[in-house]
Amino acid sequence: MSEPVDKPATIEDVAKLAGVSIATVSRALRSPEKVAESTRKKVTAAIARTGYTANAMAQNLRMQRSKMVLVLASSIADPNFAGLLTGLEKAANDRGYGVLIGNTEGTTGLEQNYLRFLSTGMADGLVLLTGHIPVAGEPQTPLTTLPPIVATERPVSNREISYVGVDDVAACKMATEYLISLGHRKITFISGGPSDIRSDLRHSGYRQGLRESPEDLRDWRVEGDGTSESGRAAVERLFIKDDLPTAFFCFNDNTAIGVISALQLRGYRVPEDFSVLGFDDIPFASNFSPGLTTIRQPRHHIGEKAMNILLNRLANRLLETRSHLLHGDLIVRESCAGVSRQRK
Repeated sequence: MSEPVDKPATIEDVAKLAGVSIATVSRALRSPEKVAESTRKKVTAAIARTGYTANAMAQNLRMQRSKMVLVLASSIADPNFAGLLTGLEKAANDRGYGVLIGNTEGTTGLEQNYLRFLSTGMADGLVLLTGHIPVAGEPQTPLTTLPPIVATERPVSNREISYVGVDDVAACKMATEYLISLGHRKITFISGGPSDIRSDLRHSGYRQGLRESPEDLRDWRVEGDGTSESGRAAVERLFIKDDLPTAFFCFNDNTAIGVISALQLRGYRVPEDFSVLGFDDIPFASNFSPGLTTIRQPRHHIGEKAMNILLNRLANRLLETRSHLLHGDLIVRESCAGVSRQRK
């Protein structure tokens, strides 16, 4: 006698187990954003228990949707990446989508490889963390040939693509005003490099802070590249010229850590001799000695908002494209202090 063959699970099986109608199950699969979260969780659990997952995938194929989003990043080793990814994945999972990660390492070849996920229908949309529109093997890639795109982490120079990120200008203006309030009048801004638009935006905020001071303060920019080594190199260049600030405002936390290390190697104390302020609030910032005063990016919130905007655009391509700038918080720790009487 042959063994009974298990029949594939049906949508009726899912509906019965979840305690909802067949129409509700169908709606949860097609448009999860239109279904209450509690109901969506019941349906998801029922799909997992019945093994209806394969059927749901087949339905997505019939709808010409993969229910996957490609996240293209220059480097997953970036300290900001994990927080952004957590937010992106949460928003995607809440609406029935999954996430594919493309780590380009800044190379065009890898970028083109990952774009095949889009051209073959393995991903429905794209979240850009690279700061530029991906190259698809041709000098100019028409946006009309690409799926909906949202940029985050780094703005792109195209107004047709929505951007979600921290308000770099406002945050750096606030940080500069904080240093001025501590009595600093010689504040050096160490940049993130000439090709990084975020560096220019943060420098602009720094300059706004200087301009709003009642005193005529020097716009003092020293070039870096966003690495801790560039922070150390900037300090050495300033000591060679014997032209020293009382405070360093750094493009990011990595640069600030390099600055502090270089000052400590020369026998100086932070913040007693120099103040140092960073940007990002990476996990190491609170564990470094001294604890780094910095601007905190709301990475998780940025990721959630970027993904929701992308999924809304997948549902309605006519949505307006614009920038969504979130507030950065000044996190005060131990690396900044008032100017001593001797250093004024």
